[in-house]
Amino acid sequence: MKGKPAKKTRRVVAWMNKAEYDHVFEHLYSRDHVLQKHALHRISAWKGRFGQNTPVAVASTADLVRCQVLDNTGNLEANDLVLLYGMALVRFVNVITERKQTKIAKPLRLLARNLNIPEWVVNLRHDFTHNKLPSLKWCRKGCEFVLDWLHKEYWSRQLGGQLTEDWNHSEEEDEEDCAKRQEEILLCRKKEIEGHKKVRELLISYEREQFQVYEELEEQEWQRGVWPDASADLSWILTQIKHFAADSREILVDVLVQDGFLIPTAEQLESLDIDPSEDSVDVFSPCLPRVFHQFWLPLLKVLSSFVFINLILDRLFTELSNEPSSHRAYYIASWISEILLCNSRSELKAHRQLKTSKERIFVNRLALAWQTLISACVNAPCPATPFLLQQILSDMDKPLPPDTQQNLLQLCSIYTQGYHGNSSPEPSDPAQPVYTLQSLQERLKASQNRDAHSSNHTPASLQAPPTEELQEKLSPEVLQERNSALRGSAWSVCTDKVPWKQYPLGKVPGQSEDTSCFMVESYFTLNVFDQQVELDQLPRHHGNRSVPLQSRGATGSDGPLWTHNDLSKLKAGLKLF
Repeated sequence: MKGKPAKKTRRVVAWMNKAEYDHVFEHLYSRDHVLQKHALHRISAWKGRFGQNTPVAVASTADLVRCQVLDNTGNLEANDLVLLYGMALVRFVNVITERKQTKIAKPLRLLARNLNIPEWVVNLRHDFTHNKLPSLKWCRKGCEFVLDWLHKEYWSRQLGGQLTEDWNHSEEEDEEDCAKRQEEILLCRKKEIEGHKKVRELLISYEREQFQVYEELEEQEWQRGVWPDASADLSWILTQIKHFAADSREILVDVLVQDGFLIPTAEQLESLDIDPSEDSVDVFSPCLPRVFHQFWLPLLKVLSSFVFINLILDRLFTELSNEPSSHRAYYIASWISEILLCNSRSELKAHRQLKTSKERIFVNRLALAWQTLISACVNAPCPATPFLLQQILSDMDKPLPPDTQQNLLQLCSIYTQGYHGNSSPEPSDPAQPVYTLQSLQERLKASQNRDAHSSNHTPASLQAPPTEELQEKLSPEVLQERNSALRGSAWSVCTDKVPWKQYPLGKVPGQSEDTSCFMVESYFTLNVFDQQVELDQLPRHHGNRSVPLQSRGATGSDGPLWTHNDLSKLKAGLKLF
């Protein structure tokens, strides 16, 4: 038997007839700005009639066409246009994918793929909301694509006369279909919850067996040697976890990166005789404690496939980008560093020569997505970012140019206020610029050490940092040398303790606020015409020819003179800035 056809309900629309709808459609996609503005005015009228029921495709088309119209007028700057395009594209991706979202949140990329929207459009939306704003060129390209997509997926489908079709529900579903879909969602959710519960039980059983092994080793006064081979019970647990990972690898990774497993708790660290305090670790170059590494090594060696390693790397970087606590960030970065170290060419070569591969997660080199790792690393800034980035850059199959690597590492150090090994500028080298607060402190410390080494007999009070004592300390020999150099002049060396920071540049203690103090005791009048003649006679090496030459013999010619009254007026009009 055939099911009953779904009844189509009538809906009220905002346009008067099909002709008006067709005209708006044609004017929107015409390249004539006047026609496009007319279509935008008609859509504004539709919104006044529709209200919240305005079709999302119509609203998105109007927003994007409005951006193009404003772009073509040339009245807005590039930054303003980027923000306009960005808001229109973000709203398009959000409202179009929202109707496909279910109770279980799905990634936007997956929803967009089901709607034939390419991933680069979703990435544009991500850049607008989380990263650096894209260029105007990419904004225009995204607008063109989205308008073409709306033309094919919405406007062209309305030409058949079905103007009342609700685009938000392209297929009419009866109650049975809705109930069936809801049942499938509930079953999927139930299966996911059961999967999390099962893998947690398996991992807890694994931890219990490993803690028991560690206690037995401690009783035998184990000196941090090699961890023994897996027992029969542990091998059975590893087999169960491996079978589970074959079907639900994502669930296993989700549970592994939670606290209490790959991220140890303080109680677990104390049980393994590891100092849980943050002072005992180096956040700039994280490294897993050897006992904790050997604790999880049997499990990771069982799961060490190409897909699993790439998946857990991606998940660890994602967790690092969520701004975790310092303890959690340290162990996440430590596991990333350990995986990158296992894949390093130099480490693989060294272990093959020494034939020591028992403590490695995997032996053979893997082809990692290096560009994706670089993006994930810089998008998850933490104190260990320069260290992790250095590992990635030094082990790439096709390395970046050295200048690019240096600049990238330098930017990461500036942003995270850390160093990245040999690529960091030496703080003690005065020729190198200061990039971070820590490098400035180290340069100051190095300078103080050099001063202390060069003057061993200098009192301790003279070795204070210059930031604490601004007054210059001069020895008697230096004072005598400087006074002899200034002998015969109006200047002398100041030996008093003067708070120079309280005086502006160009002013000395005791100086009067009256501007007349800058005037000389005696002066001479100079004829303007005679002054010009004497300026022409100046040698070229005298510098600025506009400086007046004052001479006692410049008198006698007719012309304007600087009188005593004129000089008094000039003096009264002087101002200090």
